[in-house]
Order: sequence, then C-alpha cells, then structure tokens
Amino acid sequence: MTTLIDEVATEGEGRRPHSLPRALRSGQGLAGLLLVVVIAAAGLFADLLTGYGPLVQIPGANLLGASATHWFGTDHLNRDVFSRALHGIRVDLLIVFVAVPIGAVVGSLVGLLATTNAVADVVAQRIFDVILAFPTLIFAIALAAVIGPGTGAVVIVIIAAEIPGFGRQIRTAVLRVREQPYVEAAEVIGAGTWWTLRKHVLPNVFEPLIVQFALSLSLGVFVESAMSFIGIGVRPPQPSLGSIIAESIPNLDANPAFAVGPLVLVAGLTLGFLLIAQALGRARRAG
Repeated sequence: MTTLIDEVATEGEGRRPHSLPRALRSGQGLAGLLLVVVIAAAGLFADLLTGYGPLVQIPGANLLGASATHWFGTDHLNRDVFSRALHGIRVDLLIVFVAVPIGAVVGSLVGLLATTNAVADVVAQRIFDVILAFPTLIFAIALAAVIGPGTGAVVIVIIAAEIPGFGRQIRTAVLRVREQPYVEAAEVIGAGTWWTLRKHVLPNVFEPLIVQFALSLSLGVFVESAMSFIGIGVRPPQPSLGSIIAESIPNLDANPAFAVGPLVLVAGLTLGFLLIAQALGRARRAG
C-alpha cells in the first residue's frame, strides 16, 4: 500500500511546474530583481556610502541643492537627505519583511482552515470581506487613532491588508489541486489527509503563494510610505522614505532633490517587486 501511494505521489510531482527560477532570469524578472537588490544594498551599506549620519546636523548646510557632496541636497534641519534616504530604505524594508511574512502565514492558515468544512469557509470569507471593506489608508487612520501613530501601526496595517490576498489564494489553489486525479487516487487508496496535504497540496500551492508574496512586498512598500507621508507611520526623527517626502513639500522651491531622490527610491522598490511578481505570474501561467 505504501509503495502504491508513493507511486501516485511521484505521478503528481511530475506535473508540478518549476517555472519560477526561470522567471527571475527573464528580462522583466531580472530588471525587477536588479532594482530591488541595488536599492536594498544601498540601504544595507548606508553607513559606508554616506559621510553623514541620518540625524547629524551640518553647520551652515540649510536646504542646499544637490551636489557632489550632498547628492540629494540637505533639508530644513541641515541634515544630508541622501543619508536619510538610504537609512530610510533600511527602515522601510525591515518593516515590510517583518509584516508581509506574518500576514502571509496568518492568511494562509485561515485559507487552509476554510477548506476543511463549510462553516469554516463561511467564517473565513466573512473575515476577508470585512478587511477588504475598508480601504487600507482609511483602516490605517482609524488604527492610528486608537493605538497611536508609529511603526507598530504600520506593521499591523500591512499584516491586515495581506491576510485576504494570501487566504483566498491558498483556498482557491487547495480546492483546485484537491480535484486533480492523482490527489483523488491517493485518497482512494488510503492516503491520510495530512499526507495528501504535505505531499500533493502544499507543493502545488507554493508557486502561487510566491507570486502573491512578491506582489505583497510591492504593496507593503507603498503602504508604509503612504502612512509615513501622512504622518501616521514611522515617526521623525527616524528616517523613512515617506516621511522624508512629506518634509520636502514646503521646501520644493529651495531644493527639488529633497523630494525627487526619495521618490525615485520608493518608485524603484515598488516597481522592482511588481516586475518580479509579474514575471513570476507570467512564467507560472506559461508553466
């Protein structure tokens, strides 16, 4: 019996696509990966790439324009904007890479639970509907009013925003995979539920979740920047790309690079993760 079950498992494994690694070597995937790696490396090595700390006030350097010394100029508090922007990358990515995996795990568990019986499915769908009923920034403002603005609020908002996407993704994938003949055959010959999940279902839903994860990283960068921009995210003087852009608004005439530099970094990160997600999705569909 065990041998027969293993043969069915081997048949199912042969049908699984392995297209995601190839996607990252495509033009679109490679461009996205390059954008993310370069910007992330700049944030990681910010202390080596800049001659000033993000909080250091430079005497006589008030709202200087972009130059070889200050690539993004200086702000209204005489701080080097390039240094603050690179350190802001580090803060933003740390938040995103903490919040998105938590949202992915919680959403996936709820989605898996929804496939166990009809009652759990109804409850899970109503949870997703409630979360999706509130626009992300409206929910962020309401949460900040309750617990106060700050990094914690950003993390909670991103986690909540990701739960429905991952939950519905894994629910749909599990239901689809469970209808495949090799899964039904494994169940008929006596394979247990957990064996079937581990051997057939989870490996087949892994790729859609990876695509969703890349897309969620893009959304996470946008949400964090938006919350910090409107003043309910990362709190000054801690640097964040969104808060730096907000600080630049009254000073655009004196130093346009004050806003342009951080905007380019936010756009680069968001676009990079989006390109990766699109390349992964296209490769998976071509499978």
